[in-house]
Amino acid sequence: MSRVAVVTGGTRGIGAEISKTLKANGCKVAAIYAGNDSAAVAFKQETGMAVYKCDVSNYDVCVSTLKQIETDIGPVDILVNNAGITRDAMFHKMTLQQWQEVMNTNLNSLFNMTQPIWGGMRDRNFGRVICISSINGQKGQMGQANYSAAKAGDIGFVKSLAQEGAAKGITVNAICPGYIATEMVMAVPQEVREKRILPLIPVGRLGEVSEIARCVAFLAADEASFITGSTITANGGQYMV
Repeated sequence: MSRVAVVTGGTRGIGAEISKTLKANGCKVAAIYAGNDSAAVAFKQETGMAVYKCDVSNYDVCVSTLKQIETDIGPVDILVNNAGITRDAMFHKMTLQQWQEVMNTNLNSLFNMTQPIWGGMRDRNFGRVICISSINGQKGQMGQANYSAAKAGDIGFVKSLAQEGAAKGITVNAICPGYIATEMVMAVPQEVREKRILPLIPVGRLGEVSEIARCVAFLAADEASFITGSTITANGGQYMV
């Protein structure tokens, strides 16, 4: 059976690789993006996947977008909550806007995207909800009180919702990446990466987007029905739980 998968932040970085991997595994994928139209067009041309512009911090927009996806592709079986932003600042300088923007995109979006399709998953007795949290949601990070709090909230959401979905064939899990070789990380000066980041990682290298995508593919599979409420820490040994 071809499953329908939705990936938020699905046209760039880790999300793009997740979208491609799920498609390669036979899923019909809808990739959601926030505002980079040129990147979304390029992604659609490269992959042939359906892309949808959606502000995941807005509940009503999420509801209408998900309805359109169900009309175009079919009921959603797999949801990957990957969209996230940073608005870093030391807490004594952090503004209310910086706090709220991160909370709305990184945490409130889990409700906005999951709640509208939860009933359908329950009715069909199948669902996979996978939330991309972060190593900083596990250990915290100076200058990221907003981001770390939101990502820690992702894990609490997963553990709670997994208990509600278990009897209905729905699994809910989290993945916490460490430093991954995305555009954002690779934009850090090489000297900084080599002297301040890599020494923190016992395996001695950055992670690859494909490694996170493979974690998602594993959790999304029909055969992963006994794994729920779990957190996969994919960080090269930087932080062990």
